[in-house]
This record gives sequence, structure tokens and C-alpha cells, in this order.
Amino acid sequence: MGLKTFTISLAELSKDSHLRNDEKYHDFLFSSDWNLFDSSSKKLIQLKDILSDDYTLFDYQEDEEYKGIPTGQTYLDEDGDIKEFQPVNAENHPGRLKYKVSNDNILISSLRLAKSPALFFENEDLSEYVFSNGFYIFKVNDDWNNKFVLYILRTKKLKSILDNHIYRGIGISAYKKEDLLKIKIPLISKPKQDQIVAKIEPIEKKIKELKAQITPPQEVINKVFAREFGFDLKKFEELKKIKNYYLDLFAFGNNRDIRQSVKFHREAGIFVIKQLKKITSKKIKDFISEPIVLGKGVSPKDYDENGDNFYISMANIKNWQFESEDSKLVSKEYSDQNKNKTVSKNDILIARSGEGTIGKVALIDDEDLQGIFADFTMRIRLQNYNPLFAYYYFRTEYFQYLIEVNKKGLGNNTNIFPSQIQEFPMIDISLKAQQKIVDEIKAELDKQEEIKIKIESERNKIDDIIEKAIK
Repeated sequence: MGLKTFTISLAELSKDSHLRNDEKYHDFLFSSDWNLFDSSSKKLIQLKDILSDDYTLFDYQEDEEYKGIPTGQTYLDEDGDIKEFQPVNAENHPGRLKYKVSNDNILISSLRLAKSPALFFENEDLSEYVFSNGFYIFKVNDDWNNKFVLYILRTKKLKSILDNHIYRGIGISAYKKEDLLKIKIPLISKPKQDQIVAKIEPIEKKIKELKAQITPPQEVINKVFAREFGFDLKKFEELKKIKNYYLDLFAFGNNRDIRQSVKFHREAGIFVIKQLKKITSKKIKDFISEPIVLGKGVSPKDYDENGDNFYISMANIKNWQFESEDSKLVSKEYSDQNKNKTVSKNDILIARSGEGTIGKVALIDDEDLQGIFADFTMRIRLQNYNPLFAYYYFRTEYFQYLIEVNKKGLGNNTNIFPSQIQEFPMIDISLKAQQKIVDEIKAELDKQEEIKIKIESERNKIDDIIEKAIK
């Protein structure tokens, strides 16, 4: 591994209150002086003069259920719209789900690689939502338009700095709020801000119209599997709402893990197992070419920009596939020590741990990709089975619910193990029948991707308007 060096004086180093010995951080700091957008304006102010902390603890009431919003990509999209929530109540909620948010607040994820770093819920009823302490929560000063500030915090330029220069740690790492608030922008009059926001609003409207045409991939996949295999998704959703469960001692005694998990014994879980048993008597273990393998952890010393193998973590799985752009390379020594944890085309990776991540699936479709798959994931290699069909099946509501009810532990410390996964039901139909279903799903998902490209084009227009305004 080559030695990377940088030169800095003690006076310069002391300007950082945390005394970070971090080249990526100091190179940015001293080359830009926090003028992130290279603005030519002579009057610059820091974000700390615009944003102030506004944290209010959420008041959980007994016997009430609420909608928890963690920082994970599952819950929010690129425009900050809520896609999913985690049902929580006073007795059962992660400690970090703790803040109430108002319609005046701007939130920004503290995590590197957040899908949408900044959030603003102008017209949303937030009374039932409780947000993670992984968000920085701000109130915007009176001289600034909330949406104008929101657009600044969403720019690709700012996101690039958060993701590549001021984060701390490895993997799913975070940055400090103090660093964000040091960023400088021009002092712009409120009327000018209002004009810019008015110019952007029609573009926002167009984005909403395009998004309304999108069918979520999960829904596309579920619809096809429900039609082909009789998945009764309507009844399944009704059963999921039932909180009580019934269990006789005989059934309890036949549970090898003596599991007291309510979800495991709920009617919805039993219903899914019964439905799948009607379809197939086969299990995943009947189609694997080798035992399911767990991934490998990594330390900072194992990274090497001259390495040949990527470190493939779920943080680098975008749109359910691996993207190398934000991934790091590992040293030859590390790769040689972990040859049994490499990936090949058609391998399927499943996240085995982590709240909001467990059960996430990725299909390796790049024949030339060289990589070591991360700890907290497992690799499945199939034989005589269409890997894309398996990938779609693993993403169905039924299969994901099997993971949900079989996982062990609480909060971030939840796990699903190969010994459990290999016993899950596996649909057994001919390769020709599998391919027909794959072709149908893929054709519909390709149409959805075309709409997404149009949406991204509109987002770029907003980005251009903001950059021009503050440059």
C-alpha cells in the first residue's frame, strides 16, 4: 500500500477544532476557505448565520402507534418525500427515534451518502411522525426563504462535499454539524430569494407529475408474482395489522429456537408460510451450488487505492445493484486473504443485519467486477436456477416478510443467518417459465427507469438555477 502524505502547518491544523489529521478534509478547507460554490460575491456569510438548532423531543403516548423515520435510504427519496416509515410506540421504539418536527423545520441527514440530504415538509401533517437523531434539525432565520435554503442544501455540489471531504469514519459514516455550518454562501436579499423559488416551483410541479406516473419496483414485482403464484397480498396486508397472536404449547414446543417473537407467531407470518408451501416444497438449500457464505469486515489499513478489488457493502448498493463510484478498493494482501469472499456474475448478496437494511438484496450482473463482499452481508450462489428470477423473488413482500419475522435481536443489532435463509421456501418452476416472468418484470421496470431519467433532468434544472444564483 502506497504511503499518502500531505503538508500542513500547526497554525493551519489548529483552525480545525477537532484537530483532524485528514488530508481530504484539510485539502478542501484550505483550498476553498469554505467558499463551496466558488462565489465571486464580496459579501459571504456562513450557514451558521442562517440556520439555528431546533430540537423538540417527541412525546410518546401510551397505546398510540407512530411513524418512525430513520435516516436509512428505505424511508426517503431524492426529493425528501417519505416513502416508508417504521411503526413504533411508547414501549417499542429505538432510542434514536426521538424528535418531533414542525412544518418550519429543515432537516439534513448527518450521514454520508444520504439519498436526499435535506428535507422540508411544507404541507405534511407531521403529528404522528417521529424522526431519528441522525438528522440535524434546523429553523431558518427570518431573512431567508425556507425553500431557497432547502435547495442550497440539496445541491449536488454540497452533497459531494459532505460525501467526499468532511465525513469521518468508514462505511456508513457521518460528518459534524459544525463543518456544515461553516460553508459560505453569498448574502442574497429576501425578494431575490423569493423570485428564485417562484422560478423553481413549476419545475417541482413537473417532478411531482412525473413521480405520479411511477409504479414502485416492489409493486411491479409483487403484482406479477401475485398473479402467477396466487399471492393474496390484500389478505396479507390485513393480517399484518392484527397485533394479537395465538399459540398453543404444542406449537411452541415445535419451534426449535423456542422463539417468543410476536411477529414470528402472528397470523400474517403463518399465512405467508402456508401460501408458499402450497406453491412449492423446495427450499433455497435445494438450489445452491455451495454453502451460503458470510462477508468480511474491513479496517482502514485494508484500503488501498491501487488495489484490484472493491469492498462491496450495502452502502454502495444503489437501485438494488452495486455502484463502484463511491466504493473503495482494498489491498492485494486483504484480497488474497479473502479469496473465498469474492463476487462473480450472478451472485446474490443479502444484507443479514441492520435496521432498515436487513433483507436488502443485490444481484451482481457485471462479469468483470472484482470485489470482496462486506461483513453484514451473505452471498448466495445458485445452480440450475435463473438468478434474476431469484433476485425478484427475494424482493417480494412475502420473502421480505419471512426475513422480518425470522430475524433475531433488536434495533441495529438484528440478524438473519444462512442457516435460516437456506430453509426458506424456493419457487420451483422451469427455467423457461422463470425467464418469461423475468422478461415481463424487466420490461415494466425499464419503462419506470425512463421516467426516472426525465425526473433527474428536472432536478438538474433546479440545481443549475441555484448554482447560478449563488455563484
